[in-house]
Amino acid sequence: MATFKDFRNNVKPNWCPGCGDFSVQAAIQRAAAGVGLEPEQLAVISGIGCSGRISGYIKSYGFHGIHGRSLPIAQGVKMANRDLTVIASGGDGDGFAIGMGHTVHAIRRNIDVTYIVMDNQIYGLTKGQTSPRSGTGFKTKSTPDGSIEPAISPMELALSSGATFVAQSFSTDLKDLTAIIEAGIKHKGFSFINVFSPCVTYNKINTYDWFKEHLTKLASVPDYDSSSREMAMQTLMKHDSLVTGIIYQDTERKSYQELVPGFADTPLVNADLKLNQESFDKLLAEFM
Repeated sequence: MATFKDFRNNVKPNWCPGCGDFSVQAAIQRAAAGVGLEPEQLAVISGIGCSGRISGYIKSYGFHGIHGRSLPIAQGVKMANRDLTVIASGGDGDGFAIGMGHTVHAIRRNIDVTYIVMDNQIYGLTKGQTSPRSGTGFKTKSTPDGSIEPAISPMELALSSGATFVAQSFSTDLKDLTAIIEAGIKHKGFSFINVFSPCVTYNKINTYDWFKEHLTKLASVPDYDSSSREMAMQTLMKHDSLVTGIIYQDTERKSYQELVPGFADTPLVNADLKLNQESFDKLLAEFM
């Protein structure tokens, strides 16, 4: 059986020292081993940004896609080879700006993919501009007088879009983050995991100390019920979404794959895709 060390490769991450993404990488490797996967059973698909590099730092199948497009690629991989465990990853700019449309539709489809967002509330790779997760008044090179826009609330957005697994964690809590990713992988449907992953270089507001002061663990909320969508939404609004743990999980709704006619037949990755002239002519005629 594989251990987390088996998911390591010889590529050294070039993230800034202290970046929260190091912990996310470690948590994915530990979670993959924890659920009994082998490296060849995992595919990590990433977008653009500092977080996008993660697909090259884990020993598994990997694909470094273009900006905001990790989820379409991840869904295609899962539909073509249902035996693979597929993890999509990206930053808050990748998932909540250019990729927002893909995020919402992947959520509502409930396709069996785990999506991990490394949320640092800033554009780090392009040297520190305001992102969709930056708060009102946030000063950067792109908003020198302070942002006049409110930050997107991804947890509430996920719930209102019909998500069946919504969770949030903090990169310093490796044990909790690993457990949440394990639960997301095991969940039969779309698992949306937002991780507060501080940018130590450009974000001097939402620091490690800031999160430690403001975050509330759902385990400390009396009688919290993660099966209640109403309670999940109320709790998020009460705590300004600054909570960690499994916020909501619906185990009853079927995944996208289970509802697709013929999906239980031969996987596309094993299918004979050779196209003879007769089949080609028939296909072409449908578009004439």
